[in-house]
Amino acid sequence: MTRFKVIAASTLLATVAFGSTAPDAFAQNRPSTLSMSCGQAQSLVRARGAIVLSTGGYTYDRFVASRRFCTPDEEEIPTWAPTRDTPQCMVGFRCEMRRSWRFDR
Repeated sequence: MTRFKVIAASTLLATVAFGSTAPDAFAQNRPSTLSMSCGQAQSLVRARGAIVLSTGGYTYDRFVASRRFCTPDEEEIPTWAPTRDTPQCMVGFRCEMRRSWRFDR
């Protein structure tokens, strides 16, 4: 085999090997509030500061621990989600555009 064929074959093999494992590496499930107690969900939001959590089969939301995780034109809004032990747990806050910045007044 020529040097070119060896390099081409190893490049192809590496591409196939990486291509078959990359989706698994990048496809990470986000934590679900339904599998946690209310206290666990609250602690996770406080520990991470800002995190996206699944809240049901096909629903999710971004929860923040405080306003410092929102942009300057956003405010923190208390947000509830279902957890394993509580139908409506105040998990953290959601960032929403401030009323003074909204155009729908």
